[in-house]
Amino acid sequence: MSDLSRLSLNQATIKYAGMEQAVSACLRAEIPGIGLWREPVAEYGLRKTGALLRQAGLTPTSMCRGGFFTSPDSDQRIKDLADNRAAVDECAELGVPELVLVSGGLPDGSRDVDGARSMVLDSLAELAPYAGERGVRLAIEPLHPMFCSDRCVVATLGQALDLASRFPAEQVGVVVDTYHIWWDPTVYQAIERAEGRISAFQVCDWITPLPAGVLLGRGMMGDGCIELRRMREAVDKAGYTGPIEVEIFNQEIWDADAMEIAELTAARYVEHVL
Repeated sequence: MSDLSRLSLNQATIKYAGMEQAVSACLRAEIPGIGLWREPVAEYGLRKTGALLRQAGLTPTSMCRGGFFTSPDSDQRIKDLADNRAAVDECAELGVPELVLVSGGLPDGSRDVDGARSMVLDSLAELAPYAGERGVRLAIEPLHPMFCSDRCVVATLGQALDLASRFPAEQVGVVVDTYHIWWDPTVYQAIERAEGRISAFQVCDWITPLPAGVLLGRGMMGDGCIELRRMREAVDKAGYTGPIEVEIFNQEIWDADAMEIAELTAARYVEHVL
């Protein structure tokens, strides 16, 4: 068996699997890490999840997700910050080192993208010390520009680094997700600049034509056009030695057997990422 020691299976890849089935799938495929999502953790129970992972010997590598900082309504912003603090507490309880942040899109009716990005920075300033005190790092994930209007005004790795650099590296880092940043002509310079700031490295492939539901356009490694091994080598060169998560949103993959998908993930990881 090739070295799977850095491999982590994000729960989003096997969305319909319950927590126990997801853990079993990882164990069967000899995948040592699991990327968690708050919703299935809450459904199964926070303490039960921690106990299950410890019993199985699985390492939780990240938690999705926090963020959504761009509401102009002051009461909603207070609620959003409180929810993010709760997410940090959940990570601390489970021993999850990184909380992945999706920053939020433009407020309804707004065209002020710079203003939305300013709200993201303000929220990070509120949360970073809280997270740092609890041993959790906030991980800013840039999303592909097609999601800028409704999901994430942070669209490049360079923008994410500009935000993260305002804070200590142990408090705020960045996510390098191949799906979202592969297209950027400055991506390799940005990865080099990200030394010491890479919180998570997530891989999948870009497939075309995109489905009608663009969110579900991620493919299994090797099914698309991303230079996955080149990007892995770049993050390695930048000093990142942490987990490599496979996170795929794809209806056909979701509809398949979770055990089979976990085994396919391990095989494709060896073939196209290592």
